[in-house]
Amino acid sequence: MSTDIKSLGDLKLTVSETDETPEVAVETTISREPQRDQLGRSYATGKRKDAVARVWIKPGSGKVTVNGKAMSEYFARPVLQMVIGQAFSVAGVAGEFDVMATVKGGGLSGQAGAVKHGISKALMLYEPSLRPALKAAGFLTRDSRVVERKKYGKRKARRSFQFSKR
Repeated sequence: MSTDIKSLGDLKLTVSETDETPEVAVETTISREPQRDQLGRSYATGKRKDAVARVWIKPGSGKVTVNGKAMSEYFARPVLQMVIGQAFSVAGVAGEFDVMATVKGGGLSGQAGAVKHGISKALMLYEPSLRPALKAAGFLTRDSRVVERKKYGKRKARRSFQFSKR
């Protein structure tokens, strides 16, 4: 069936003449299963700058342990403690989960961001119904901003050496 199509009207006619019904895309809802190990924990890896955090969460009293120390001891600054608690407050489960995290690399700020990212991913894996709230807050997306590398001929990444006329 070869017809010359010269206008939009011709196209509509040729489409209506075909007896084939177009296939309609069937929307499938993705049902996520909770992912837990034998001990009832969920595991996730969080990253921020150069820091990498391995995070395990399980139901409990809200105790957060980072590298074997209490959160208030490891992250002494209240701002960093607040960053870690954000994932629980957004999800509405503050004080319901115990967290055990090991974190390496970077500085304290990057490590706190990595732990927050790991907690958010682990919460989503433990209870998939928390995903929309965490996703809307942007906690499931890795913050990809990293330090720019130093270039040759420059004092830092972009800062030049001081110019001296004489």
